[in-house]
Amino acid sequence: MSYVFRPAGLTDAAAITELLNEVDRIEIGRPETDQHEVEADLKRSDIALERDSWLAFDGDRLVAYGLLWDESGGERIDVDHYVLPDHQRAGELILDSMEARALDKARENGAARAVVHLHLNTEPTLDTGLIEERGWSVVRRYHVLQRPVDAATDLVPEVPSGVRLRSCADEADRARVHALHQSSFAEHFDFQPRTYDQWLEDVDADLLDWSLVWIVGTEELGDAGFLLARDDRAAMGWIRSIGVTREARGLGLGGLLLRHAFAAFAARGRQTVGLGVDTANATGAPALYARHGMAVHYAVDSWEAVLK
Repeated sequence: MSYVFRPAGLTDAAAITELLNEVDRIEIGRPETDQHEVEADLKRSDIALERDSWLAFDGDRLVAYGLLWDESGGERIDVDHYVLPDHQRAGELILDSMEARALDKARENGAARAVVHLHLNTEPTLDTGLIEERGWSVVRRYHVLQRPVDAATDLVPEVPSGVRLRSCADEADRARVHALHQSSFAEHFDFQPRTYDQWLEDVDADLLDWSLVWIVGTEELGDAGFLLARDDRAAMGWIRSIGVTREARGLGLGGLLLRHAFAAFAARGRQTVGLGVDTANATGAPALYARHGMAVHYAVDSWEAVLK
């Protein structure tokens, strides 16, 4: 089978979204990719689309897509890869280009090797034998969790005495959320430090509804945690990140933020709220989410290749 390859452009967002939703239907049973998410990826300032993106066409049909980006400025490189089941050769050819570009990028950064990470559904459309043969292996598993919400039962929780919870109201609050994010996630697997401007780009700040971002703290500790949520996904309300600083863990602040988010989404008419979690998270997050009624929707493996 003969394929046509070229880099992606912003005008390809609709076709890429259609491909990703076709992959979603196969892997998780329903489409869950929104075009604005694809557009946000294509607009990243750390991606040069002519070198860091790949599209594979069978005739007029898009059958595979790859994207590469570099948050570390060192050896760590991230890639996305999507391919339809009957077009593994197209996916393999994109992998060839991605691996070569990842190594070049790491060397441009002054690193002697590239440590490349790729997230795949645990039952992916990609034949994982292809990447195992190349030396890729699973280094982490993540769960996407979801929970039904109902305005009649998910009410705004009472804030305990000595605890403060507020919405992110201004630029100073945004900077505070960034600082809390960097502090509370610093020990997490695969964490990459981000400047304030980089973080704003990561969260697509221009399109973010900041009323769905909250800061929590105590009189003694001050601001100690945050929750950043989004209501622009068709499938469900989404908690993009939630974190509590080390010294404030165990005080119930994470649970308070979760219940507050559930109530906010329920009041907006949402029926489901989701989030992603590292199953090996050492802060107790998986148990916290389970206690608050969140169950596994699907699982994702983080694959790693070390290229020299």
